[in-house]
This record gives sequence, C-alpha cells and structure tokens, in this order.
Amino acid sequence: MPVEWIFKAALAAVDPCHAVSQALRVEHGVLQADGVVYDLAAFDRILVVGAGKAGAGMAQGVESLLAGKMMEGLIIVKQGCSVPLSVIGQVEAAHPVPDAAGVAGTRRILQMLQTADARTLVICLLSGGASALLVAPVSGITLQDKQQVTRLLLESGAGICELNAVRKHLSGVKGGRLAEAAYPAPLLALIISDVIGDALDVIASGPAAADNSSFVDAWAVIVKYGLRDKLPRRVVDYLQQGLAGRAPETVKNGDTSLSRTRNVIVASNRQALAAAKAGAEQLGFSAAIITDALQGEARAAARWLADRVRAELADMQPGDQRCLISGGETTVWVRGKGKGGRNQELALAFALAIEGCQGVRLLSAGTDGGDGQTDAAGAKVNGETVARARGVGMESRCYLDENDSYTFFRQFDAALGAHSHFKTGPTGTNVMDIQIVLLHKPA
Repeated sequence: MPVEWIFKAALAAVDPCHAVSQALRVEHGVLQADGVVYDLAAFDRILVVGAGKAGAGMAQGVESLLAGKMMEGLIIVKQGCSVPLSVIGQVEAAHPVPDAAGVAGTRRILQMLQTADARTLVICLLSGGASALLVAPVSGITLQDKQQVTRLLLESGAGICELNAVRKHLSGVKGGRLAEAAYPAPLLALIISDVIGDALDVIASGPAAADNSSFVDAWAVIVKYGLRDKLPRRVVDYLQQGLAGRAPETVKNGDTSLSRTRNVIVASNRQALAAAKAGAEQLGFSAAIITDALQGEARAAARWLADRVRAELADMQPGDQRCLISGGETTVWVRGKGKGGRNQELALAFALAIEGCQGVRLLSAGTDGGDGQTDAAGAKVNGETVARARGVGMESRCYLDENDSYTFFRQFDAALGAHSHFKTGPTGTNVMDIQIVLLHKPA
C-alpha cells in the first residue's frame, strides 16, 4: 500500500547505523564529528556507552567505523532490540517503565566511566527510550519509586518535557550527570532525537547536556497533574529537599564537567518527514509537511488533522492526489481501562472526525515500531472505518471513551478481514511519530 511504502521510506532515512556513519569520519588517524577533531593517537582507548531504542544500530555504526581500535563499552537497549556486536556489550531492559536490568546496566556504565581519564575518548550513544533504560535513582529513592512515578506521569498525559523534568531530578545519571561522571575524559555524544525541537536537555533526559529545568519545574509538573498525594513519600520528600536547596541540582550551563563534552544530533524526525515527502512525490502525490511539532492530547491532534483534511479537500480539483505529512509526539490522558497507545488513539479519533469523507486514508505510527504497551506501531483508518465498524456492531466512540483503541482495531480486523492494525515489530530507530494522510478527490 502507498501509505506503508511512504512510512518505510521515512524509516530508511533515519537508520541508526547509517546516521552514525554519515556523522563521523576517520581520516589519517583523526576522528571528525560536526567540526570537532579528535586525534586518535592521543587516546589509549575508546569507551562506548549509552542507551536507547536505536542504540544497537548506532553501536554497529561505531564498530564499523573504528574497527581495530582499542574499544570497549556497554549499551542498554529495549527488550528485543539487541543485534550482534563485536566488542560493545549489550543489556536489554524494560521500556517505558524502568526495571532492575536497566539499573544494573547503568551501574556497570558508571563503573566504566570511573576508569576513564584524559586519555580515554568516551563516545556516548543516545536515542529515544534512554530515559527509561538508563536508570540510576538518587540516594534514598528506590527503583519501585521511579516505576510508580513513571506510570503516574504517563497515565496523567504529561508531555515528554514534563516527564523528563521530574525524572532528571530523581536521577544520578540524567541531567548532565553522565558527563559529570566521565570528566575529565572528552565525551562525544551522538544523538538520535525523539523530541520536538531537538532540545539536548530533553532527549534521553540529557545525560550529557546542561539541564535547563530545575526542582521548581519538576515540582510544578507534580502540582499540575495533582500527583502529590499519589507519589511515594520518599519522592515527595526528596523533591521538597531540592526546592529548599538541600539536594543537589542537575548540571547547569558553565559547569566544568561539561567543558570537554560535545553533543551531535545525527538523525531526527525532520529527516524522516523529508524522506516521506520525497517518497510520496515519487508515487505521484502532491506532498506537504504540515507540521513537525504535532503534540498535545491525541484526540485534539486528531481533530486538528481532520480540520486540515477537510480544508484541503475543499481546495482540491476532481482527480487531484495529495499527501499531508506530520510528525511529533502526542499524549493520552487515560480516562478508561482499555488498551492502546497514542497513535492508535489518534487514528481512532481521526476516523470519527472524518466519518463519511471519501478519498481519505491516514496512517499514524511510531517510528520505533511500538505504540503504548502493545505489539502495534499504530493504525490505518479511512472515511469508512466508523461506518464499517458500526455494521458489525462496534461503536467506535465507546472504544475511544474507554481508551481501548487496541481492542477496537484488533476486533475490527478480525470481523472484517481488514488490516487496519499496523505492526512492524521493533524498527531499531526512534524519531517520534509520523502521520501520513493520503487524499484523492473523486472525479
């Protein structure tokens, strides 16, 4: 199907191994990255660490480029996302709620960094998912505390910046503290961005970047979502200590420990969207990227997209074919007890908003191949989805009200022999979500 082909073209543009290979260059014993030069002869070894859903592919790129060098290291990847590597070790851990494997892997990384000195080049590989995979609770906070905080924030619909502001202030590795642990070793962080605007302190919770958030910001998130009485007592006490200046802040701009650190973004959602546009044009569509910053509640984003679609259709001539492309990351406010993810929820809400529109098809999917805690990446809908569901006794609105989009698409496909559920498995990369809308104005 055209919409799936366009999505695959977008993924190919942000392949992590290729992205790393494009960002780095080694010539005559010199490593170059984004204008920064590292004379490899000045280092006794190269230490590769990091975390994220794209970590394994990024590590393959580093190993290929620096084959034969004195290299070692460890990365933490999401369960099921490891690939064969020659010298860099891997640990699989849980996402989006952290687990003991992530804690153990992070402890090993910090122990490795303790051995780093000025003659050690540290290469840090960061990508989406690292906030959950790279886990080192501050003293007095347990893994169970962090798990509960993560679940509460996710269920409340907190955005990634809000979520990470809290996580950074409960962590011994986020908010610049990984770079702090590596100092005085020079650190080169290669980053695949999964946040709107590519903010370095938000991607992966900024383990190698100066943090722009504070305890005040973290506490404001707790208050905004009414979580104070739901949080573990230890978490509330620690955040209150931070507000009172009795707990150390995250690493800020100008800190000496960041003086030898360089952050380089090697792939982002914008690259994926550009490739999707090019792919759509190859198929004969007039294509446009309407936003690379789709955010907010998934249902509201779906209504916004539906309004754009109706306006576009009104402007089209009979026989016209257009493709509207957007990217970003929405949130879901969990009101019901169903199963789903932000892309499936957006797709179902979009189907309701465009019911009866002819010549409209949408795919909304996560570039990592996952959507919530399900085995789907997202879903495909059209102007007939709601009516067809009603024809087999399924009321789409009821499923949406219960946050049960996964069950809707599973039952819809089973009842009608359809393929609306979009399942790719882990893709090995992660640059947020993509929505592809194909429009055809009937003659």
